Amino acid sequence: MAVTPQTVEELARAEEKRTGWTAAVADFMAPLAFGSQTAGSVIRPAAFCGVYGFKPTHGLIPRTGILQLSRTLDHVGFFSRTIEDLALLAEQLAGCDERDPDTRPRARVPFLEISREEPPLPPVLAFIKTPHWERVDADAKEAFAELVGELGDRVEELELFPSAAEGWDWHRTIMEAEMAMNLEREWLTGRDKLSKPLASLIERGREVRAVDYQRALRSIAPAVASFDDLFMQRYDAILTPAALGTAPKGLGSTGDPVFCSLWTLLGMPAITLPLMQGGNGLPLGVQLVGRRNYDARLLRTARWLESKLA
Repeated sequence: MAVTPQTVEELARAEEKRTGWTAAVADFMAPLAFGSQTAGSVIRPAAFCGVYGFKPTHGLIPRTGILQLSRTLDHVGFFSRTIEDLALLAEQLAGCDERDPDTRPRARVPFLEISREEPPLPPVLAFIKTPHWERVDADAKEAFAELVGELGDRVEELELFPSAAEGWDWHRTIMEAEMAMNLEREWLTGRDKLSKPLASLIERGREVRAVDYQRALRSIAPAVASFDDLFMQRYDAILTPAALGTAPKGLGSTGDPVFCSLWTLLGMPAITLPLMQGGNGLPLGVQLVGRRNYDARLLRTARWLESKLA
């Protein structure tokens, strides 16, 4: 089920629950699971657990009934063991709900049918390392080098657009400001029960200036337009890591969402594929990012990539 914490204590444990649901899919305890992503809480745990994770275009799936953290950033996503299951879920869940103002009426998309089609031409992927590539674990860098070499002329390395270079700062500003607003009741009545990271996030959000918040919001559309141009010119999807490496050891951290938050900010669909392993034998996810509102084509490209490497 989706993340709907009803108490302050549950809110502090929500990330651990998402990881647990993903592990349940990986361990064949459940065929699929739902989650929500405001930064990287679908793509990242899926990569760590060796399953498929899909974060659709912002507004494709209604968020009705889910605790709102950030209207701008919240997405419904899901986990499965096959691309076909992701397509089946998307086909049933996509739609318009007047209670979610970011959804809109749209024609029904045959996600499963499109995902099974052969692309009209072999896809071309844009490998974008982002400014955070240097933080990637050494074995993950080696794995991606092998992947790029295997794909040959079907992948080209590109630099991140200047219009998106500050995307991580914009994401943080928006997330902290909107979470501070949406969790104000919890802050006022139970801040002593919040985890330290969440309490610090809300505290920072309460100090965000209106001009910085509005500037961050207005920066989204130009960045999306730059990526739209990229897809229209040549590329079918963006290839990038899903996380810095394999799952962190122990229970003290659920990992860093740095390779997810930009695509969450821009509302672009993203999928992680369990195609590689780290040096420690743990799953290492490959993330593909698609053009907004072209989710079915992204699933088709993901299926092509999977078959290419089979």
